[in-house]
Amino acid sequence: MQSILIIEDDSDILANLAEYLELEGFAVSQANSGSKGISLAKEIVPNLIICDILMPEVNGFQVLRSVLQNPNTCEIPFIFSSAMSDGLCVSEAQNDGADDYIVKPYNLDALLDVVKTRLKTGSKRHH
Repeated sequence: MQSILIIEDDSDILANLAEYLELEGFAVSQANSGSKGISLAKEIVPNLIICDILMPEVNGFQVLRSVLQNPNTCEIPFIFSSAMSDGLCVSEAQNDGADDYIVKPYNLDALLDVVKTRLKTGSKRHH
C-alpha cells in the first residue's frame, strides 16, 4: 500500500483529504504543522507528500527544503496545495523543487489524478 503524508494546518481540510485518500486505498499520515510534517517525513518516508504553503512557524517552502536536504526523503514526490494561485508563487514552488501545485479549493478527483500520476512517474527532480 502506498503511503501519503498530508501536511496541513487547517484541521477540516486535513481530515477531509485524509479520509478521501484512505477511501481510495492509501495509507495516510497527517501532520498539522510544518515541523511535525518534517519529522514525520523522516520517520515514515512516505511515497508522496501533499503540503500546504501558508502555515505558522514552519511554512511549506521550509518543509520542502528540509525534505530535499535529507538523503532519505529527497526523492519523495512533493505536491504543494495552496489557496495562492498567482503565477509567481507557482513558479517559485517549482523552482524550489515541488513536483506539482494544486490550488485550493480543489476538486478531490482532480487531486487524486495528480497523486496517482505523481506516484507512477516519481519526482521530476530525479529524471
